Amino acid sequence: MLEKIQSVAAQVGQVVVGKQPQIRLALACMLARGHLLIEDLPGVGKTTLAHALSISLGLEFKRVQFTNDLLPADIVGVSVFDRDRAQFVFHKGPVFSQVLLADEINRASPKTQSALLEAMEERQVSVDGKPMVLPDPFFVIATQNPQDQIGTFPLPESQLDRFLMCIELGYPDPKSERALLDGEDRRGMLDALPARITPQDLVAAQQEVRRIRCAPALLDYVQNLLTFSRRSPALAEGLSPRAGLALVQAARAWAMLDGRNHVLPDDVQAVMPAVAGHRLRPAKGGGVTYRARAELVAALVSSVAVP
Repeated sequence: MLEKIQSVAAQVGQVVVGKQPQIRLALACMLARGHLLIEDLPGVGKTTLAHALSISLGLEFKRVQFTNDLLPADIVGVSVFDRDRAQFVFHKGPVFSQVLLADEINRASPKTQSALLEAMEERQVSVDGKPMVLPDPFFVIATQNPQDQIGTFPLPESQLDRFLMCIELGYPDPKSERALLDGEDRRGMLDALPARITPQDLVAAQQEVRRIRCAPALLDYVQNLLTFSRRSPALAEGLSPRAGLALVQAARAWAMLDGRNHVLPDDVQAVMPAVAGHRLRPAKGGGVTYRARAELVAALVSSVAVP
């Protein structure tokens, strides 16, 4: 199974060049059954990464372009009256897919953003008061432009907390950018990509991640990180229990990608910026950029002793 997962990472790396750390984080996020937020400027490959991951993992993929006039029904679906059957018939929206790409999620209104809250947490949606289960596996991969750009709505904390990871791609290094400029069209490459594993393989890998062992000392370390974040005067609020669970699951997935059946403190530290950064705010305000949040995480990690 590990070889198949590694082949997925290698294939995605052929399309999104020079971003192996981010690709590995994205894979770890999906292995941990988490949702992924990609935050960066337009044109750096956020949507391409989501497409390449979905295709390589053999998952059904649907994309929704979030705009300020998008409605919740455009995501969940709508009931339409069928005159022949004399009843309302529900037409499923794009959320009923294995991967939903919420492109530029922060350009939609808060009302529309909230349509994903139940889906992301409980993997179901309520339609006419009845729950409807979403496919398994189910992931939301959202892209977000910097909040200082025109026409954006900041994601509320309740929405951010449902994303297991938030990553930034950044500009490519000179060698990778030259490969992009001199290479073939990325869209053509996506169309030619084969599926490296099946959805059933992915579900099996997710179950394997849950069996990765976390020693009591490792859990003590995670708990100390959570406690310190809640007591730190530099932070507006600490990490939630959901954040702690996400940190443990992401560390398990990271350990699996290394071929180990146990989690090390290094695994926790490797995923900590992506898991905790978007959940932290400085007590004195400001610090909304990815780099500013990474500095908060680095200060938090350096303040807690490693077992």
